[in-house]
Amino acid sequence: MSTAAPADWKTAPAPTDAHGWLARAAEVAAVLASDAAHRDKAAATPYAEVRLLKDSGLVTLLGPVEHGGAGQDWPTAYRVVREVAKADGSIGQLLGYHYLWNWAARLVATREQWEHVEAEAARNQWFFGGAVNPRDKDVVVKDEGDTLTGRKSFSTGSKVSDVTVLEGVLEGTDDHVFAIVPSDSEGLTFHDDWDNIGQRLTESGGVTLDAVRVPWSAAAGYVDKSFRPRVYNTLNVPTIQLVFVNFYLGIAAGALETAATYTRTRSRAWLHGGHDRAVDEPYVIDTYGDLTAKLWAVEALADTVAVEGQKLHDDPDAVTEQARGEFEVRVAAVKARATDVALEVTNRIFEVTGARATASTEGLDRFWRNVRTHTLHDPVAYKRREIGRHVLTGELPQPTWYS
Repeated sequence: MSTAAPADWKTAPAPTDAHGWLARAAEVAAVLASDAAHRDKAAATPYAEVRLLKDSGLVTLLGPVEHGGAGQDWPTAYRVVREVAKADGSIGQLLGYHYLWNWAARLVATREQWEHVEAEAARNQWFFGGAVNPRDKDVVVKDEGDTLTGRKSFSTGSKVSDVTVLEGVLEGTDDHVFAIVPSDSEGLTFHDDWDNIGQRLTESGGVTLDAVRVPWSAAAGYVDKSFRPRVYNTLNVPTIQLVFVNFYLGIAAGALETAATYTRTRSRAWLHGGHDRAVDEPYVIDTYGDLTAKLWAVEALADTVAVEGQKLHDDPDAVTEQARGEFEVRVAAVKARATDVALEVTNRIFEVTGARATASTEGLDRFWRNVRTHTLHDPVAYKRREIGRHVLTGELPQPTWYS
């Protein structure tokens, strides 16, 4: 992959509105798409890809303008993730997780802490990774020396990140501690053990923490070693679930676009179908129409839910348990539909491209592998359960690591 940014990125003013940033994301996607299948096979550490995200300015999309950021909102960030994921699902995931972990300071930390983090991140173009797998409970935070020790199974971003969000449980308590540390911190070891069938470039392998030092002043949201909770803290799950939704939809859209190009230019009409071109065959036309309609519908729902979420982000201190719960139900709904539609699209494109499209050189399988891998993050049945219980009884999901 060429690491050179387009010349106009260096000479032209940076975009100033959502439309401009979406156009910039499309330019990034075009660079990524040029060799996406090859890079997926190579599964090399995506240093050049992250450099591209930095050169384009996308890494500071949510950062404060006064410190060099773009000052954009979450609905724009989600659309940017979707656009990038059309070309490369792994890089879309990396960018989406980066936005979440950058924003996590604002979600959890004190004002003094998050203002410092956001300023430094924007000025220095930090790329964020995160080692916050909630099902791993073996990272212990020791007050003596203020250290974190243990292991996490997943650390998305790992070696390509500048800083990493760590999480552990304070020894002798049930209190969770979050902190942002340099990714080259002493005692922090990333393992090259991510070898899954999809999302191969996300650097999501395990990490070992060996007495990683974190001063109490860096413990997010803690004042005098005591955490100051707000309802707003609990928006971490619906916020990142919308990240998932948008790179699923981006992958699906990329699959559909790639397949349509193949059908137009390379697919052969069935010899007994009575048509000279594949694009004239009724079942091919119907399939593309069906898949496109389903995808467009979920994209519209995703955009609507993103706007609903932004209203909560705009006034953090006003977020109530009721508002948070209702938002989580809406996120659960779009997560369920995005999962189903993305899996259907990335599977059924082979019906309308033909047997030759299964050649490994085409790389069409990467779209399904990417969606199938990440949609197993948490069972979609539990998202549908949240919706059903709310509809039938008015019950709202209680904040957990997954709801």
